[in-house]
Amino acid sequence: ELTPRATHAAHAAQHDALATMPEETLRLDGDIRNWVLIPITIAMFLVGVLRHNFSKLLRSDAKVDLKGLREGQAVIRAERARNNAGYMQALGFRQRRFFFCDKTTGVFSQKTKKLNPQQQMMSDPTMMTDMLKKNLNMIVPQMLTAAWVNFFFTGFVVGKVPFPVTQRFRGMLQRGIELQSLDVTYISSLSWYFLNFFGLRGVFSLALGQNELDDAQAMQQQMAMGMDTGKAFVAVKESIDMMQHEFMLHIAERRTEKMLRSLIAGHSVEEARALANAD
Repeated sequence: ELTPRATHAAHAAQHDALATMPEETLRLDGDIRNWVLIPITIAMFLVGVLRHNFSKLLRSDAKVDLKGLREGQAVIRAERARNNAGYMQALGFRQRRFFFCDKTTGVFSQKTKKLNPQQQMMSDPTMMTDMLKKNLNMIVPQMLTAAWVNFFFTGFVVGKVPFPVTQRFRGMLQRGIELQSLDVTYISSLSWYFLNFFGLRGVFSLALGQNELDDAQAMQQQMAMGMDTGKAFVAVKESIDMMQHEFMLHIAERRTEKMLRSLIAGHSVEEARALANAD
């Protein structure tokens, strides 16, 4: 019977032996590359080309509401001015606040001329049809491609990332493979599909020119079309009126001056930084 000290020594030796064992490297069959990896990539690219051409066919010459577009752009400009107000001089910020929020001539003090989303759909029935076409072109091909990959190629390991990753990436890189002993850097076939789905946008831009397949941009455009400018005017006007402006470059100059004076006086870098941030 082993003593507790001997048992502990045996466990330590076993742990050291496991730690020093070389990591096993899987050697993937070339047929997996030829019949799984390359077909998924080619299929994703061809589906993207079909979606691009199909979206051109579905594109209609929609009537542009210039007044609504101008109001939506005004909201975007005001948000950008508010987010970057620290880089403006005090005079420039006051001029923009007057332009947007003046009680008589301000942009956001005027009555909005754009219809709300419900009124737009009632007045223009083709708007709902166009939105339905875009959603079908965006969702249906991806659902069919994902079902095809999941049915024919599930369970394959198709590659390995060339850098180490943490265990949190296992769910993203190894979908369809429930094997905890497999190194997290290996990529499953289903995960390769999702990587192609998000990673081929640059390839489509180079190969097809104008990118019609940016799903995130399409969603942003739909949200902008459905913006209720009346509520947006009120919210942005209140945020700009209540904002306390302070020019950030003046603060940077004061902080730099204090840090230089502290360093010349013989203080350390940490002490000089603390004195500069004292305000």
